[in-house]
Parts: sequence; structure tokens; C-alpha cells
Amino acid sequence: MTTLLDLLFVASFAVAFPLFDYLVSWPAFHRRSRADPARARMSLWKQTIVGGWALVAVGTALWVTHDRSWESFGFSVPGGWRLWASLGVLLLVVAYQVLGVATLARSSEQRAKLRQQFETYSSVLPRTRTELRCFGAVSLTAGFCEEFLYRGYFIWALSPWLGWWGGAAVSLAFFAAGHAYQGWSGVLRTGIVGALFTAVVAVFGSLWPAIALHAVVDLGGGIMAWLALRDGSPEGSGLPESGGATSVRAASE
Repeated sequence: MTTLLDLLFVASFAVAFPLFDYLVSWPAFHRRSRADPARARMSLWKQTIVGGWALVAVGTALWVTHDRSWESFGFSVPGGWRLWASLGVLLLVVAYQVLGVATLARSSEQRAKLRQQFETYSSVLPRTRTELRCFGAVSLTAGFCEEFLYRGYFIWALSPWLGWWGGAAVSLAFFAAGHAYQGWSGVLRTGIVGALFTAVVAVFGSLWPAIALHAVVDLGGGIMAWLALRDGSPEGSGLPESGGATSVRAASE
């Protein structure tokens, strides 16, 4: 049964922290980016990793304290056709991502087009191999932590009053709004992707396929961004990688 602490926890990660990020953290990130964009990105990603797992730790502690079943949370392994179907969907997405990466690696024209698409929020995307490795950790963090929080805890907490689909709809709205730093197009895109993850949880009755797909999509997007954006970085031009500011100016968001 949902308690007041559960609702306060949901409000913290769905409302309080996104507002703090939007009003405080992002303006601070942009100020740091003007002086040293590479260091600002790394700092932002490390904060994202620590913050995501800290919230999961709090949610886990609340769940365990109340002796709740993890299966009711969504941590059950799909069985029968759901298991094979979820594996098939995951393999298709991986194949699509690999094809996209291969296409970008061969085509400078496609990389240029992608750079234009990333213009709004390119300041938070990787440009060097070191940044790509850190972004990979961010992708894995987002895959697990965001599904745990939004498709797991959020929906569970609101479902006694709104039902599963009602809770999912409200969760999706907050999930999309939490990506406001990408602009309205980013909010819409995130909402669409979040809706697909929600559908995956509903169809397969488990968070695990959504977690895997989320991580793969984010990681694939990071690799594609790296391929497109490194063309303007010291590494992309064949010069030694520097720990200081990159030659690419962080785009304003």
C-alpha cells in the first residue's frame, strides 16, 4: 500500500529535483561551459550518475523497509512468449543502432546532418573517447534508474488511485517534462520514447526489457553523437586529446 513517504519520494524525483536542475543546475552548467565545456560535461555526467543511483538507493530502502514484493514492483523475468518476444525486440533495436552507427562512420554528410539535429543540446553530448566512456556509464545509469523511478515506483505509487494506465500517463508527462533542457522538440521526442518504454512494460509485464532497451537506445545515441561531433574536436581532427576546453563551443539551450 502506498504511504505518505512513497508519495514524498515520488514528488522529490519527479518534481523537486527536476525543478532544481532546471532553475539552478542547468544555468550553472552553462556558465561553466563557457569557460571549460569539456570539464562541465564530465562534471554534469558524474552528478547524473551519483544522483540517479542515490535516488534508487532511497527507493530501494523504502521498498525493503515495508517488506514489499519486487515482483509487484516490476522486477519479474518475462516467461514464455514474452521472454522470446522481448529478446527479439532488443536484438532488433541493437541491430538498428549498429546499422545507424555504421552508416554515420562511413558518411561525412550524414554526420553533418546529425550535428545540425543535435545543435540545441550538443553541449551535453560526448566528443572524445574519454567522454564517450563516461557517457556510456550515464546511459546505463539512465536505463536502470529512470525505469526504476518512472515506470516502476511512480506508476506503482499512483496506481491505487489512478489505476496502472492512469499512473503511467502521469508518469510519462513528468518524465518528458524532466527533459525540458532539450527544448520543446526534446520534450516531445522524450515523451514518445517514454511512451514506447511504458508500452514495453505493459506488454511484457516487467521492467527488465524496458531497462535494457532504454540503456541500448541511450548508448547508441551517445555513440552516434560522438561520431558526429568529434569531427570538430581535437581528437576528431587527429590532434592530441586535451583535458581542458574543447574547440567546440557549447551550444546554448
